[in-house]
Amino acid sequence: MIWSVFTKPWAGLPGDELGRLIAGLGFAGAEVPVRDTAYVTTATAEAELPTFTKQLRDEGIEPISVASDLTEPVFAACAASGVPMIRIMAPLGPDGYAASVRRNRAQLEESVVLAERYDVEVGVQPHHGRFIPSTLGVLQLLDGLPDRFKLVWDAAHDALAGDEPEVTIELGADRLGIVNLKNAKYVETDEGWKTQFGQADDGLADWNAVHAALVKVNYDGPICLTAQYSDLTVSVEDRVRKDLQTAVTSWGRDPSRE
Repeated sequence: MIWSVFTKPWAGLPGDELGRLIAGLGFAGAEVPVRDTAYVTTATAEAELPTFTKQLRDEGIEPISVASDLTEPVFAACAASGVPMIRIMAPLGPDGYAASVRRNRAQLEESVVLAERYDVEVGVQPHHGRFIPSTLGVLQLLDGLPDRFKLVWDAAHDALAGDEPEVTIELGADRLGIVNLKNAKYVETDEGWKTQFGQADDGLADWNAVHAALVKVNYDGPICLTAQYSDLTVSVEDRVRKDLQTAVTSWGRDPSRE
């Protein structure tokens, strides 16, 4: 198991500085955004990702995935850098759910040749809102694709969808590639019900139930804390350090490679 963190809050940092920061927070792994708003972009990935990931590894941080898109330059950059997975979500368009599923499925099928050519996995994460929101919806989307097409299970979005980890983790066990830990709840505002992301103990997701479900299916892959919080009056670093310690204490696991 590698305790990891999604480095989006520090997306502008170079690899060496980022590695020192998240190692200091207690992590041993990282998911790296490769986007136009990040230090490594899709346009520069082939040239810059190998150096960036080497700098992370020099600081004791193993890159578990990139959050990016399914273009050939990103696949090639991951292969050259030893990054095992590209994580995506499945957007829903104005033409409706069924048409969006067909469109996403077609994109995934087109990427099979790239995934095989570069020996890089594709991870699909459910996300509330304008994406396929449920674990079961993602599993349906992936049905019949090669094994290297994985589920990125997410505690907060699973709970926002009204599901239970003991059900969705068991059903998704054969596809499980990464487990995201975060928490969220719905709060009523003057503009209606909004989603609020908070600490480990402040939301609909029960991390202890997540742990029990993962033990049941013998999961030993990466755990990624996504460092997503709606209230930024407390620093992200303080919040995610606290959440890591909560997970480590309640799960009885040391925050390092085991």
